[in-house]
Amino acid sequence: MNYAIKVYKEYFNFAASHFVIFKDGTREPLHGHNYRVALKGDALDLEGDMVFDFLDIKPIVREVCDSLDHKLLLPGDNPHLKINDDDTNWEILPQDGSRFSIPKQDVLILPLSNTSAERLAIYLANRIDELTKQRFDFQFKCMEIEVEETRGQCAIYRMEN
Repeated sequence: MNYAIKVYKEYFNFAASHFVIFKDGTREPLHGHNYRVALKGDALDLEGDMVFDFLDIKPIVREVCDSLDHKLLLPGDNPHLKINDDDTNWEILPQDGSRFSIPKQDVLILPLSNTSAERLAIYLANRIDELTKQRFDFQFKCMEIEVEETRGQCAIYRMEN
């Protein structure tokens, strides 16, 4: 049999700024979103009559969302973006010739090729999967992460284990 849980709470959110870098190296203007996150997790069987305890998964999703909150999110693996360590700031040099200097505490460099909603969903899924394995020795058979940028506009990533 297949079972699933879905969690989507008001506090599964983060406000962050970013810019998407396109294939040709051009980029969007720097802007922000009030992102919302939902998780659906599947299991083949029930363990203790549950897929996974809501009381255990909610703090993990919240923790990962909180780590992104009020940050400039940058892709650390994009060939069109150079990021230099400038003492207390990150110097951010997109291919278009613009230059940003942002205090390090306001920036989160992610192990991603871009900061699109799709890539953020991948990041969230990987972090949540990692934390549930570490803390509970548990993995969903399949996990879907939904990242909503604005109402009616979201990306979904499906991770199979």
